[in-house]
Amino acid sequence: MLRFETAGESHGETLVTILTGLPAGVPVSLEFIDRQLWRRQQGYGRGGRMKIETDKAHIVSGVRHSETIGSPIAVLLQNRDWKNWTEAMPVENFEGSDEKAKPVKRPRPGHADLAGVLKYNFPDARYILERASARETTSRVAVGALCKLLLREFGIEVLSHVLAVGNASLSRDVSWEELEALAAKDEVLLNCVDPDVEQAMKAEVDDAYKNGDTRGGIFEVVAHNMPVGLGSHITWDSRLDGRLAQAIMSMQALKAVEIGRGMVTAISPGSKSQDTIQYNKQDREFRRGSNLAGGLEGGITNGQDVVVRGYIKPISTLRRPLESVDLDTREPSFAAYERSDVAVVPAAGVIGEAMVAIVLAGSFLEKFGGDSLAETRRNFESYQEQLRAY
Repeated sequence: MLRFETAGESHGETLVTILTGLPAGVPVSLEFIDRQLWRRQQGYGRGGRMKIETDKAHIVSGVRHSETIGSPIAVLLQNRDWKNWTEAMPVENFEGSDEKAKPVKRPRPGHADLAGVLKYNFPDARYILERASARETTSRVAVGALCKLLLREFGIEVLSHVLAVGNASLSRDVSWEELEALAAKDEVLLNCVDPDVEQAMKAEVDDAYKNGDTRGGIFEVVAHNMPVGLGSHITWDSRLDGRLAQAIMSMQALKAVEIGRGMVTAISPGSKSQDTIQYNKQDREFRRGSNLAGGLEGGITNGQDVVVRGYIKPISTLRRPLESVDLDTREPSFAAYERSDVAVVPAAGVIGEAMVAIVLAGSFLEKFGGDSLAETRRNFESYQEQLRAY
C-alpha cells in the first residue's frame, strides 16, 4: 500500500517526508522533483516567503543510483527562513527563551487559530498556525513528484491550470497540448491558458493588493492517458472519486471539489448529463461522446482523462485584518497579521496535481501490484491484453 507522512512546522528547521510502497526500479530525477517544487512557489500574488525559500529535495533513503529500491523514501526539505526563527521556536528552552517567543494572541477568522487553541489548550495560536500553514504542502508536492514518475512509466501524466481568480474566469475547454505548453513555461503569472483571461485575473489580484484583501479561485487538475479500471464500486471507501475528493479537500483553504462537470450536470436534465458510448470496430475500442463524468463512473476510471476541480477560498490572513478577540484580555481586537500571500490559486493547482498523482498511483499499485517496476509492468501489460481481447 502506498502511504506517506509529513512532519515539520512552517518556521521549523526542516520538513520531513516518508513515502512507502513504491516498487523498486522506478527512475527518479531530482531535477524533475525540484521543478515541481519550483512550480509550487510561482504565481502572481505570492508573499515574501517565496523570496526566501528555494525548495530543493534532499533524498536520504530509498533511492540509489537514480532508482527506487523498494524501501521507504525519506525526503528532507530545508526551511531557509529557520535562521530567523531559531530563538523563537527552539527545541529546548533556554534562559530568556520566553522573551524571544512570537505568540499569536489574536486569532484570524477563517484560519485554524481559534479552533486549534481550544482543542489543544494552548495559550496562543503559534503552534497551531505553524502546522496548519500551507508550507506543509511542499512535502506533498515532493511525494506527488515521485508518484508522477511512477505514473509516467505507464504513459499517465498529471497537470493543472487555473480556471478562475476572483471574478475573472475561463469559460472554454482546454486541450492537453495547451496544458503541456503551460507547464513548460519558465515564467508563471496565474497559470491560465488564455492570456486575456490571465490579465483579468491579474487585475483581480491587483485590486486585492490595493485594498489589503485576498482572492480565491478555481483550479483544474487533469490526469491524461488513464487506463480503464482503477478504483472500485464495491465499497464506499474504494470508490476512486471519493478518494480524490478527500485528497483535494485535505488541502489548506479548499472548500469544494468537483469531479468532471458535476456542478453543471447537477442542474441539467439527465439526457444532457451523461457521456454517450460508441464502439470503433476498426480500433476495437469503446469511446465516449464527451467527458462530463470527468473520467470516473461508479468510482471506477473509464479510460478518459480524470478531471478534478478544486475551489479555494481567499487566504484568511489579511493586511486589513478582520474583527477578532484578544486571547488574554477577551476584549475586541483586530486579527493578527502573519506574512502571507494575496492569491495562491496557481500554487494550489500544483499541490492538487500532487494529491491527484498520489491517489492515482496508490490505486494503480492496488490493481497491478508488484515489488519491482518490471513486475508491475508485466501485470499492467497483461491487463491491457485482456482489454484488447474483450
